[in-house]
Amino acid sequence: MHTFGYRANALLTFAVTALAFICAIASFSDKFSNQNPSAEIQILNINRFKKQSHGNDEVSLTLDISADLQSLFTWNTKQVFVFVAAEYETPKNSLNQVSLWDAIIPDKEHAKFRIQVSNKYRFIDQGQNLRGKDFNLTLHLHVMPKTGKMFADKIVMPGYSLPDAYR
Repeated sequence: MHTFGYRANALLTFAVTALAFICAIASFSDKFSNQNPSAEIQILNINRFKKQSHGNDEVSLTLDISADLQSLFTWNTKQVFVFVAAEYETPKNSLNQVSLWDAIIPDKEHAKFRIQVSNKYRFIDQGQNLRGKDFNLTLHLHVMPKTGKMFADKIVMPGYSLPDAYR
């Protein structure tokens, strides 16, 4: 006969192996879900556009953000982290990204929203590169599952520009 310790070890090993297999199947099943999030961002107002005392450009915007992220939620989704970033080019850097707003969407009921908000984080460029600058607003999505690999996506909205003069 086998000892109690040997039997407990065999049972625990089987249970952990079965749990790992079930988690792998759960993670794999997310590949078959139809995910088509949509979003739209409008700039309602440029609240402030100025040159700081040490020479950097600073912008304050009022944004109207509407999004439908319900298709990202499956039975394996824990939460979705979203953030809006302004993306633009300067002579020094080919890509500049400045986070303007972020939120954690905890469940499907909160995944369809419309919000009007001033940028949560300061929109500052190191230099005087923002006057007359064209930029994109990008909604970044990070889907955090209960089990499996995190998924990231983004929705790029081009066609925004800043004024040529400070306000």
